[in-house]
Amino acid sequence: MSREGVGLRQLRCLVAIVDEGSFTDAAIALGVSQAAVSRTLASLERALGVRLLRRTSRQVAPTATGLRVLTQARRVLAEVDDLVRTATSGHSSLRIGYAWSALGRHTSAFQRRWSQAHPETDLHLVRVNSATAGLAEGACDLAVLRRPLEDRRFDSAIIGLERRLCALAADDPLAGRRSVRLADLGGRTFLIDRRTGTTTTDLWPPDSRPATEETHDVDDWLTVISSGRCAGMTAESTAHQYPRPGVVYRPVRDAEPVAVRLTWWRDDPHPSTQPAIELLTALYRRD
Repeated sequence: MSREGVGLRQLRCLVAIVDEGSFTDAAIALGVSQAAVSRTLASLERALGVRLLRRTSRQVAPTATGLRVLTQARRVLAEVDDLVRTATSGHSSLRIGYAWSALGRHTSAFQRRWSQAHPETDLHLVRVNSATAGLAEGACDLAVLRRPLEDRRFDSAIIGLERRLCALAADDPLAGRRSVRLADLGGRTFLIDRRTGTTTTDLWPPDSRPATEETHDVDDWLTVISSGRCAGMTAESTAHQYPRPGVVYRPVRDAEPVAVRLTWWRDDPHPSTQPAIELLTALYRRD
């Protein structure tokens, strides 16, 4: 079998023969000669090393192997057609990645307003817990990040600011306060995500920095905090995205707010980048 010998032209030929019912009708549908259809099918069978069709004087029918190949061929051709439509239609979808908490209180409003203002571009929010929220991995077109990227392949714009909150167990002595200060938290152990999180010990003075443990999942983060073993520090959006029984969020009065950035590939920005920046900036500005 030669994988290099299998091409889209051969797959389209196979599908046309089966759909049209004969080599003659397949040739008409494809706009080629009947001899070209025969040669193309023969080259596909040689490349795969199997017989795909049974030919009689009156009909053409797939073999058992031919049926399996035909199913896969239809799937491949449909995906290629979809790829071509996406590439030539000015992008029919927009995928926005995020690591933990999307857009917080603005998530639903953004989705609704986007669908009203840009019905031609489907919006999909994708959670990817990586440093670029799926942008570098190709999982999204834009990414919502709450820490700057040093990678020069990407560009970004700040779309808003969020308060920094402390997450505590509901029975923690500080949970009864309306807000806390960094000095109130120095003796605790904080659970942090070094890849995507906004919390580092640099928030505290060098002589009062807390101990830390590491996590990579927001559900684990919440579960540990609810037990009282660790505390957490996070952007305000997390409190809106992940309310959890047993966990309370309190503003940290003397901690700098978290900048929310929309990030994209510098050399290949999605056509919807600027409209997304404008809509999200307007939503955050209302705060």
